[in-house]
Amino acid sequence: MLSHVQSGAVYGINAFPVEIEVNAGKGDPQFVIVGLPDTAVRESKDRVWTALGNSGFRPTLGRTTINLAPADVKKEGPVYDLPIAVGLLAATGAVEMRDLSHYALIGELALSGEVRKVRGVLPVVLEMRKMGMRGVLVPAENADEAAVVDGIAVYPVRHLREAVDFLSGKLALSAFHINLEDLLARESRIIDDFADVKGQESAKRAIEVAVSGGHNILMIGSPGAGKTMLARRIPSILPAMTLEESLEATRIHSIAGTLKSSQALVLQRPFRAPHHTISDAGLLGGGTHPLPGEVSLAHKGVLFLDELPEFHRNVLEVLRQPLEDGHVTISRASATLDFPSKFMLVAAMNPCPCGYAGDPKRECRCSSQKIQAYRNRISGPLLDRIDLHIEVPPVPYHKLSDLKRGESSSVIRDRVATCRAIQRARFNGIPGVFCNADMSARLVQQYCRLESDAAEMLKMAMAELNFSARAYDRILKVARTIADMDRQEAIAPSHIAEAIQYRSLDRMMWI
Repeated sequence: MLSHVQSGAVYGINAFPVEIEVNAGKGDPQFVIVGLPDTAVRESKDRVWTALGNSGFRPTLGRTTINLAPADVKKEGPVYDLPIAVGLLAATGAVEMRDLSHYALIGELALSGEVRKVRGVLPVVLEMRKMGMRGVLVPAENADEAAVVDGIAVYPVRHLREAVDFLSGKLALSAFHINLEDLLARESRIIDDFADVKGQESAKRAIEVAVSGGHNILMIGSPGAGKTMLARRIPSILPAMTLEESLEATRIHSIAGTLKSSQALVLQRPFRAPHHTISDAGLLGGGTHPLPGEVSLAHKGVLFLDELPEFHRNVLEVLRQPLEDGHVTISRASATLDFPSKFMLVAAMNPCPCGYAGDPKRECRCSSQKIQAYRNRISGPLLDRIDLHIEVPPVPYHKLSDLKRGESSSVIRDRVATCRAIQRARFNGIPGVFCNADMSARLVQQYCRLESDAAEMLKMAMAELNFSARAYDRILKVARTIADMDRQEAIAPSHIAEAIQYRSLDRMMWI
């Protein structure tokens, strides 16, 4: 007999349908899987047969051929265990199944028959809904992320026997539901709050400017000045994620396998802080079977690179494409995959190898040649892509001992949200542009209108500080953000002056 079971596979951040065709015939016992299976898929025959036996099923063993269609696309992972087992029971007639064409199945089987959690459930369920499937059977641990998709019934199963009894009509399962409105309205408690930061008013102002316009920022300061503490609090002042952003971020984390069992959506802005020993494949994504890297896991959130000069030069240079384009393209001989990577880059570094160049109380032990070599580890083109360069000085004792709390993250976030609303209204209808940092050169020319005094000030700064053409655009974008924070349409000299202040460190310190 021949049976057909519907499933799905992940390709990049999207999914495509996979039809499992099982043909059980007479002849010498043989179990063959075709359709470009990888090692994990080929090994599924041993898991499936053992799980079937331990679940109380005894299908007739003959020449069995399983085809995973389309046959020209590589199939990876253990996600086909459950549909293969169900298809085998239907093909051999061991269990009388209802019409399988209305249901999709995905899940890994343990030898006991338990259904284990798998990666990439959310994009597969989205694809099954697009195909018009009535329902989808998923591992119980993946039920939360699958249930965020409206328009398709999600049935969580914990055991192979439970799935078979449901499909044969012996067991009634209730579809699993999640109230998306309640989920999005659930206010998360802010653990890392800017109210705990002592001093650093100028750094906090620069961070608010950066977040308000979606700009990248580099913090330079001595060890212990508070650079990491400031960076970890940046997600607390980013605007709340929309449903569309949550779904997009959740899809990436689902494919990477970083979602928790009870986590339905990524509701908090991601904060990723990879170690400086990370490889370029770990940062961008890749591997034999390409998976999202840190830049994609930080999509719609913050990528924090501490000790920036300690990263390998080639690792830093591969950041250029995601910083400019907002996505990463990974090319392999078999396929080319595209992962979104729209994030806010936050970097931190010491001013010199020992960390105390310019410190008023501690002496720097580095020679000028060592300092220059240390700073030259960061290329000019990468610096040009970082909009704000700020100094984070050590906090004096009288501010550290002050018991008065600073401005809370919720207050700052309200101001950021107001500024972002101004930008959304300005760029309404322009695809791919949501904040000032996203502006193209044409949009900069259109929306960054300077007052005459401001234009003259910028002209003088370009001549004196030798800014590049890219830095010129960055200054205008940051000035546009500062003007939005002041609710002004035209960019005034004070806005240009503050933007230049945030830009001048790359010329004062690196040349």
